[in-house]
Amino acid sequence: MPERIIRTRTTIARKLRRDATEAERRLWRALREGGLLWKFRRQDLIGRRVADFACPERKLVLEPDGGQHDGRGNADAARSAEIAAYGYRVIRFWNNEVMENLDGVLQRLHEELAFPPPHPDPHRR
Repeated sequence: MPERIIRTRTTIARKLRRDATEAERRLWRALREGGLLWKFRRQDLIGRRVADFACPERKLVLEPDGGQHDGRGNADAARSAEIAAYGYRVIRFWNNEVMENLDGVLQRLHEELAFPPPHPDPHRR
C-alpha cells in the first residue's frame, strides 16, 4: 500500500479520535477503566477501514452508531463484511444504547469476549 494512502488513513484516524462523539468518549472511558482482560484500540486501521474500537487479541470490533447510520444498513453491512474478511467479528450499538444503558452494552461486550476469535480464512492472502 502506498505510503501516502497509509499516512492519509492515519490522519483520518487521528481526527476521528480527536472529534469523538460523547457516546464514543463514554464507551472508551468504560473500556479503559472497566477492568477488562483484553485491550482495545480506538480508531484502529483494519484494511481500508477505520474501526471505532478494536480488540486485536479477540478479533472483535465495536461500532457505536449514531443517527447518521439510520437507513444505511447496506453500507454498514458491506463495511462489517470487509472488516470480517480480516478475521474480526463486528458488533454494533446505537449511541443512545451507550448513553442510556452502558451496563447492558458492557454485559454484551463481556459475552462476546468470552468467545474465542474466529479462525482466519485460509484462502485469504
